[in-house]
Amino acid sequence: MPGNVSNYISEVISRETPVQRALRSETAKMENGGMATTPDQVAFLQMLVQLTSAKKVLEIGTFTGYSALSMALALPADGKLIACDMSKKWTDIGRKFWDEAGIGGKIEVRLGSGKDSVDTLVKEGVSFDMAFIDADKNGYDYYYEACLKLVRTGGLIAFDNMLWGGDVADAAITDRDTVSLRALNAKIIRDERVDACLLTVADGIMLARRR
Repeated sequence: MPGNVSNYISEVISRETPVQRALRSETAKMENGGMATTPDQVAFLQMLVQLTSAKKVLEIGTFTGYSALSMALALPADGKLIACDMSKKWTDIGRKFWDEAGIGGKIEVRLGSGKDSVDTLVKEGVSFDMAFIDADKNGYDYYYEACLKLVRTGGLIAFDNMLWGGDVADAAITDRDTVSLRALNAKIIRDERVDACLLTVADGIMLARRR
């Protein structure tokens, strides 16, 4: 099985566009490059965009824009992705590659705290087909509640890092982020507002379909 997984990852990487590969490589050289999504994960996100026939996607936590690039590539020509992040420095790295890939016009960056950004979007009455949350873990529950207002009925909310290296399954681990993610896992799986499934892709992806 490990060999099969390794072969799959290699195949996924071989199917990346040159721009995806270049952005992933540049990000990996950064001190905090480990924050980036993985190739198998972005391939999965691209599939979700296609399966939901999404035209409008919200990303909360963009970093250098590898996942935003990948999802925007899967969007139709008239699609749009709103990318929320605190750092202009990081998103400017992404912008260079988005433009090189010819999809820069599909991506709108909202700078500021994630909570402020989603609050503004709620006030604007914006509607999304899909949301991907990969930001401060203690804020996940806030983003979840906001996305239940922002994502249309039948739309999809995806959360990264929901297994948190397995820490969420160890009750002895009680740091703030782990406790927040553990509580949100339990909340979502019991939430009658959504249909939910926790997958072992990458560091754990929770999918919540708004009913």
